[in-house]
Amino acid sequence: MGRAYQNRKDSMAKTSNMKAKIYSKASREIYVCAKNGGADPDANLSLARIIEKAKQTQVPAHVIDKALEKASGSGGEDFQTVRFEGFGPGGCMMIVDCLTDNNNRTFGEVRGVFTKAKAKLGTPGTVGHMFNHVAVFEFAHDDEDSVLELLMEADIDVTDVESEEGVVTVFTPPNEYFKTLKSLNDGIEGLELKVDEISFIPQNYVEMSEEDLEALDKFMDALNNLDDIQEIYHNVGEE
Repeated sequence: MGRAYQNRKDSMAKTSNMKAKIYSKASREIYVCAKNGGADPDANLSLARIIEKAKQTQVPAHVIDKALEKASGSGGEDFQTVRFEGFGPGGCMMIVDCLTDNNNRTFGEVRGVFTKAKAKLGTPGTVGHMFNHVAVFEFAHDDEDSVLELLMEADIDVTDVESEEGVVTVFTPPNEYFKTLKSLNDGIEGLELKVDEISFIPQNYVEMSEEDLEALDKFMDALNNLDDIQEIYHNVGEE
């Protein structure tokens, strides 16, 4: 699952190369999290995780500070999370997560992209049961057994631990994210996380023709050009 997970990450990276879009997505996510749980990262662990993720993607400090300042004020936008599921080019399974202040607009825009690509937008639960919702941690390490022992001693419900070419990938339930992060940081000296996020991992992967892969790239580009899109997951890759 680790290698396939990275394959998906590499595929997604090709469609997320516009700084303005990255900044906008990060700003909106920070705003919503701070608005709901407080603008102090020390007291709002979810916010701390989101800010750290934003820094890792080179989101400038002034963008982060502005989102926090905005969330600390009264009023503001009323954003909510919306998830779409369906089948993309070549029949691959898709999950599209959005943050929106207008459900009707977002639904219309996402449906338009699916329709133009001759893809099929389904109802909630259409493909979600074919993905595992997990926290993912990836870092350089040469002993997966010691990592597993460390997490088990911390009473963490580990889903899986994999090792490949000196890189260990840990999968845990989303609600174990912060506990896992603390255990890894406390137990592994000089830990540098390459991946640190909560994600949807497909249970099975599909291979696609070059024609379908080109169509998928265009489809992903079109989705990422929508302001409300936050994350896109699919099951294209190799085991």
